[in-house]
Amino acid sequence: MARILMVDDSRTSRKILRSILEDNGHQIIGEAVNGEDAVNKFKELNPDITTMDITMPVMDGLEALKNIMDIDKNAKVVMVTAAGQKSKMVDAVKYGAAEFLAKPFESAQIIEIINRVL
Repeated sequence: MARILMVDDSRTSRKILRSILEDNGHQIIGEAVNGEDAVNKFKELNPDITTMDITMPVMDGLEALKNIMDIDKNAKVVMVTAAGQKSKMVDAVKYGAAEFLAKPFESAQIIEIINRVL
C-alpha cells in the first residue's frame, strides 16, 4: 500500500484516479490543484508516491517536479500526461520522474505502474 499525493487541476481526473487507487488498497493522503500547492503539500505530507499532472496553472508539473526533486532526490513522482506531450515527457525524465501515466486512465495500467514504482 502506498501513501499517495495526487496533483491535478481537474477535479474529475482526481476523482477517477482516487477511486482506482483506493479500490486497490492505496491511501490518498492529499490532493493539490497546481504545482505550487503540490510542492507545499509534498513537504508537509512526505508521500510515498506523487502523481503529477503536467499542464496546470500557477506552476506546471515539470517545475513542481524539479522543486520536489530538490527537496528529496529519492522522491517517486509519476507524471500524468495527455496526448501530444512527448517533449515534456523527455524533460520529465531528465528532471527525475519515476514513471508516466497516460490520460484517459486505465485501471490495470495505473496499478501496474504504482506497484512498479513502489
